[in-house]
Amino acid sequence: MQKVLILEDDPELVELLEIHLKDLGCDTTAVNDGQEGLRTAKDRRFDLIILDIMLPGLNGMEVCRKLRQTDRHTPILMLTALSEEIDKIMGLETGADDYLTKPFSIREFIARVKVIFRRNEEYPAPDAFNAPSAVIRFDGLEIDLDKRKVTQNELRVDLSPKEFDLLVLLASNPGKSYSRKRLLNLVWGYDFEGYEHTVNSHINRLRGKIEADLSAPKYILTTWGVGYRFNEEL
Repeated sequence: MQKVLILEDDPELVELLEIHLKDLGCDTTAVNDGQEGLRTAKDRRFDLIILDIMLPGLNGMEVCRKLRQTDRHTPILMLTALSEEIDKIMGLETGADDYLTKPFSIREFIARVKVIFRRNEEYPAPDAFNAPSAVIRFDGLEIDLDKRKVTQNELRVDLSPKEFDLLVLLASNPGKSYSRKRLLNLVWGYDFEGYEHTVNSHINRLRGKIEADLSAPKYILTTWGVGYRFNEEL
């Protein structure tokens, strides 16, 4: 049974979401305050956190930011009545995995939730593993796919979920160039057309964590006029 935390202060919306999540077989917990929601998310383990941006006590952006300081794996689906481009970008770059603008259709909500649950099955939390499996290695960089763990010269590199997914995609296909739009589609799970600069910011943060010289990257290269690729000569 998937455990879902709903951080939303609209009781009618909470009731509606709970009905449909329970139809999917989920066990739901609802909290209407940001501070309390943050404590609940830290005290218990959830398979999905549904997070409204406009919360009393502590807004959703801050809740997301604080959660990602200690929890890089639990998927976060943000909800907001705001529709400005900057709000969507801030949500994604704060660490949210997906984003829905109110009002949204229940059919779209369910589709997004199902996509996230499928990802959970493909990439379980690290402590769900008892033995190592597939590992990608390139010149001091080691990517453990099952444990979602990255080390460089035997030192742990802490990546956000999206940074890890970007690295795995590129490293699994060295030499193959991906456009920003294609990376959005593959890593975020659907098309964020118009938000290609979100990829740029994630790539920049990823490079900052694994590259010794940002002016001359060794692992993640830029294919001018196209996008990015992983160095096939390593």
